[in-house]
Amino acid sequence: MVDRQLRSRGIDDDCVLRAMGEVPRELFLPEDVRGDAYRDGAVPIGAGQTMSQPWIVACMTMLAEPAPGMRALEVGTGSGYGAAVLSRCCGEVVTIERHAELAERARALLAELGYANVEVRAGDGSRGAPDRAPFDSILVTAVAEDEPPPALREQLRSGGVLLCPVRRDGAEQLMRFRDGEEQAVVPVRFVPLVAE
Repeated sequence: MVDRQLRSRGIDDDCVLRAMGEVPRELFLPEDVRGDAYRDGAVPIGAGQTMSQPWIVACMTMLAEPAPGMRALEVGTGSGYGAAVLSRCCGEVVTIERHAELAERARALLAELGYANVEVRAGDGSRGAPDRAPFDSILVTAVAEDEPPPALREQLRSGGVLLCPVRRDGAEQLMRFRDGEEQAVVPVRFVPLVAE
């Protein structure tokens, strides 16, 4: 996976590549789909949600510019896999999942596997985690209509990076926002970002 799906497609951050190689992706999936863990596509995890393909997880993690000591927010915990990868390159990760059963499953698995620098919350991720702000980076794993939620922009430190899939004019793009600038990265397909 690391060589064929990641390095060959432009993922060159050593910490991200090491994390993608070390985090056991299959353990974050329901047993009946673990055989699909390393395929180049999204995999269903229950509650109508999916685990993103390895390249998307690696790309978003790399674009977040992770570094030791930094604090990251992930909106859309899903299985907890993305948070686990991110946690290997950051100081701390706060991750929020609106489906309580997925949040609880991720919390238990991350604790069992020793990812002690990840805090899992159940709730409306579009509101962020103001009690832990500001964040050095924010990664949203669901598509927003037109713009990322304002609360997330407000919780980003100056110079920080916000990565969010955005749907505009019927097309979805992974967008990178920093200090009022935005950059379209790649076309994507994500589940919708749902606010309570």
